[in-house]
Formats: sequence, structure tokens, C-alpha cells
Amino acid sequence: MKAAYIHIPFCEHICYYCDFNKVFLKGQPVDEYIDALLKEMRLQLEMTPVNQLETIFVGGGTPTVLNETQLDRLCNGVRAILPFHNGEFTFEANPGDLSEEKLRILHEYGVNRLSFGVQSFNNELLKKIGRTHTSDDVFETLTKAKKAGFENISIDLMYALPGQTEDDFRSSLRTALELNLPHYSSYSLIVEPKTVFYNLMRKGKLHLPSEDAEARMYEILMTEMEKHGLHQYEISNFAKPGFESKHNLVYWNNEEYFGFGAGAHSYVEQVRRSNSGPVKKYLTRLEKGELPIFDQHKLTKQEMMEEEMFLGLRKNEGVSLVHFKEKYNENVLNVFGNAISEMVERKLLEVTDNRIQLTKEGRFIGNEVFQAFLM
Repeated sequence: MKAAYIHIPFCEHICYYCDFNKVFLKGQPVDEYIDALLKEMRLQLEMTPVNQLETIFVGGGTPTVLNETQLDRLCNGVRAILPFHNGEFTFEANPGDLSEEKLRILHEYGVNRLSFGVQSFNNELLKKIGRTHTSDDVFETLTKAKKAGFENISIDLMYALPGQTEDDFRSSLRTALELNLPHYSSYSLIVEPKTVFYNLMRKGKLHLPSEDAEARMYEILMTEMEKHGLHQYEISNFAKPGFESKHNLVYWNNEEYFGFGAGAHSYVEQVRRSNSGPVKKYLTRLEKGELPIFDQHKLTKQEMMEEEMFLGLRKNEGVSLVHFKEKYNENVLNVFGNAISEMVERKLLEVTDNRIQLTKEGRFIGNEVFQAFLM
């Protein structure tokens, strides 16, 4: 067990594309939620003791909408309860949310990585997707974060947004790269059910770039990142050497992790588990002294091997044949021979002496490749 994810489901505004487990902040029992989170951590560690965690990731929602007192209480509780010392400690944040006092609190408790949801540097496009910050907020917040002592900073960008052109994406990318940050993530828009964009799409009011335009934006992304010395270590993630997200690599390496909070997911002792999503249900279970488990499934060996493939192939280094054999006592070429042969023939995968990896062409349609390994 290497990692813990902590979910803060509160937002001051809901973005039009977001389908994460979240609620409007106003009127919510935030203090009670923090108490419940810390109680869940204690209960879980009583059941599954661990010696040392290597990464903690606080996501949302928007963790930085917590006020200074709440933020202090959360961080203090996390450091007191979880067996974590000097690993990677990440907080997600929105540009404009972080006061100097909040930054000081985070830094004081050992948070050493910040991940900002920037999405675009086009203010008009930011409004169109439901973001409330501006490009100036990004520059201002990054300046404050660096002044507070943060060096390991990542930003998210999105592409294939409604009405977005290739030139617009190139412009946002250029601005992002001029910031010379150590890590960037970039994702194409996926229209999910129960979002504002989904409802607009059903009414024929959402005008998205073509698939060809989306593919060209991804090509621009990979080319520009490489030019600026940022290596692509996963389909959507780019970093300077040594600044890869250690927490996210736990997921892609198919390793186990705790998930705390409403709607959070865990992978503990070969069991995939999800917590109750509604805040009230989450609180009620913990008030009774129970873990807030909504659903759980113990994986079979076959399911674990399938996950090893479709998670591991997201990484540019792919899946190690030796590691697969050591982990499952199976030859991956025997278990998934047909799928691998088909994808190699289509030039979407390549097999070397020790690795199976996506080709560059395979990265464009990764999901299609991954589905081939779901038996």
C-alpha cells in the first residue's frame, strides 16, 4: 500500500463538463465532513495497518475552497493519522482560490506539489466551459505559490473544447509552456452524462471540433511538449525528468491505494471499492462507526491481469513482460496473445524483448486498444 487519495467534494461553481462527485459549497456541513474524513482514515487503518505511505493526493471537487481554519484542521489530521513522512503530497487547486495564508498552511504541513485546473488561457473559452477564473488569475496564483516555496507545480489543459480551434489550443499551449513548469497534463473533452454539456449536446446546441481536429490538437500537444524537454510518460501527462506524478503512477502501475471521502474509490487487498457518494449518506455511515462502503468487488486473477494491461499501457514505457510474469506467474503473450497480435498487426502496439507499448498511432486511439484486453 503506497498511496492515499482524499476527496473534498465541495465547489463554489460547477463546471459544465464536470461529472466528478461534487456539490455546491454553500450550506454544506463542511466541518462535519472533515471530522468524518479523519474518522474514516482511523477506521480504515485499524482494519488495514500500513507502515509507510509514499504519496497523498487531495482532490475534488475543489479542496482549496476550504477556509483557512478548515484547511489547517484537515492537514493537521492527515499528518497525525496517516503514516506519511517525506513523500509526494499533492493538493488540487483552482487558480484564484489560494490566498497567501492558505499557501502558507499547505507548505507548513508538507504539501510539496500543487496541481492547478487551468484548462485554457483564452478567457472567452473559460467562460464558455463554466470556469470562473481568468488567465490573469493563473499568473497571479502561480507567482504566489512560487513565493510560498512551491516548485513542483502542474497545470491541466483541455482541448477539443466547444468552438476551440487548433490555433487557439496552440496559443494556450504556448502560454503554458512559457511558464516553464515541471509537469503538464492535457486531456480532450469527453462529454459525460449528467453534465451541462451533455444536456446541450442532446439538444444539438454543443458544437465541438471534428475528430480530425481533435487528433491534430493532440499531435500539436505531443510535438510541442517534446520540443520543450517535457517527456510524455503517459498518454495525457508530460514532465521534466524526476517530476512525474508518483501518485498517478500508483494507479497506472496497478498498485493498491486507499481512497477516503464521499464517492472515493479504493483498491485494498485485491478489492476495488467505492464509498457512498452523497455527503449525507457518507456522514451517516461514519456517525454509526461504519466504513462508508457503497460497493465492493474482489478481483479475480483474470480481472487483475486485464487491469494490469489497460492501465499499464497508458504509460509510454508500457507493460514489462518480466514484471507481469513475476506478479501473476503467467506469460503475458500466452494470456493475451490474440489481442496483442491483432494490435501489433494494426500497428497500434509494439512488442520488444521486455515490453509491450503503444505506438505513436496507438496513443491516438488508446481506448480502443485497452478494450481489446477486456475478456
